[in-house]
Parts: sequence; structure tokens; C-alpha cells
Amino acid sequence: MPAAYEQYLVPVLFRPFAEDLAARAAALHPRRILELASGTGALTSLLLAAAPSGEVTATDLNETMVAFGSTRAPGAVWRQADAQRLPFPGGGFDLVVCQFGAMFFPDRVAAFTEARRVLAPGGRFLFNAWGPLDKHAFGAAVQAGLERAFPVDPPRFLPTVPHGYSDPAVVAADLAAAGFTVEEERELTLEGRAASAADVAIGFLTGTPVRAAVAERGDGAAVRATVIEEMTARLGAGPVAGPMTAYVFRAAASTLDAPAPRRA
Repeated sequence: MPAAYEQYLVPVLFRPFAEDLAARAAALHPRRILELASGTGALTSLLLAAAPSGEVTATDLNETMVAFGSTRAPGAVWRQADAQRLPFPGGGFDLVVCQFGAMFFPDRVAAFTEARRVLAPGGRFLFNAWGPLDKHAFGAAVQAGLERAFPVDPPRFLPTVPHGYSDPAVVAADLAAAGFTVEEERELTLEGRAASAADVAIGFLTGTPVRAAVAERGDGAAVRATVIEEMTARLGAGPVAGPMTAYVFRAAASTLDAPAPRRA
């Protein structure tokens, strides 16, 4: 999965937003950066370039992603870590940053509380989350293909997980519950570009948990053909482009009721 994710999805879906997030991070002039849910290092490598004087610690729950990412962005210190229980002492970082990872945390308030705990006074929490699925040209086309392939029981991973945390008011409430004050909330729409709709389809079908959902339901080759056909009909043949919407949050830790330090 990491190789397919990196080859087919990172350049199209994640790099445009990683460039934006890295620039926002660099503007804060952090010295000690903690990245959560780093995946294959799409953001990590850009953080290293945008903030060359900063020390970057990259983490991910998945050990395979950590192994893969450490080869892609060797300038960072890589650690396997659960965002809901970080293996770091309190106050050790100036910036906690996360690229499209918050949607995957089972307990987001717990993860945000941990982010607050490891931040030094004056530190910031910077992250993004996908908007609704219908505002993501590629994801919406993939889901339409899956619903065509499985009209009775289509996989629901895309609308319920990566695009299931798409209400900014809910995100802001979770941040407040964890002791953060939202300094900036911005809706951001960027364009993704791919060599073909088929490439993006392969990325989703082999580089995400959609892969397992399809395997449980039927003939993977037939599903791939259906999804590619639907995506090509929606996005066009040859090189394709489409808009993708996300929300970007920058939050500061409240000075009141700070969480008690936890031994790492």
C-alpha cells in the first residue's frame, strides 16, 4: 500500500496541500516540529526544506509507513507513535503539524489533547482536513465508480473516514474541548493533476483501505475496470485535473487548565 499511495496519490492529492501547509509552518519559525500521521513523508520532506533550521520529528501509527517514510525523508527523526498517546515529554515542541491525519484518529479530542500537552508555551497546532466528498473531484468520482460496481453494498470508507470530518464547527469544538483556541480557519480549494483517471483509480484501489473493502466484496479486476470507466467518463481521457477542498486550522493552546504532564 505505501508504494501505491506514494506513486499514484501523493503527487495528485497530497503534494499541493503539503506545499501550502509547509509554507504556513515555516512562517511560524519553529525550532522543534512534531508531525503526526506522517504517512510516506509527503509533508515531512517539504517541512525539512521550508524550515531548514528546524528539527523535525515525524511519527505514524503504521510501522510500514514509518519505514517507507524514513527512506523518503531521512533528514527527520522517525518514530512509530499513536497520536492519542505520544511517547514524548510535555512541552518539547514549538509546532505540531498534521497533514490529513485527524480524520483517522478514533478519539480526536484525546489526540488534540496530546498535541497540546507536548507543545511548549506559545506553540501552535497546524493541520488540515478534507472537506465534503462532493467537493473533491477525484474522491467523488472513485466513490461513484464503487457505487456502480457495488449498487447494493458499496464501500463507504471515503465518505465516512477521510471525508467524514468535514464540518469546521465540529473540528473547532473538538479543539476547544482539548484546550485550544482557533487562531485561523480557512477553506482552501486546490487543483490536483494526474496523468490519467486510471492512475488515480489504481491509487485509491491499491493504496488505501478501499483495497480491503473491494477484496471482501468481489472480483477486483472487474471493479477496477468499472471504476476506471466511471472516472474517465467524469474526468475525461488523458491527463486530468480537478478541484479538491480542504480546511486548514491553526490553533494555540489556552493558558488555562493546561493538561498535566504525562511521563513518556
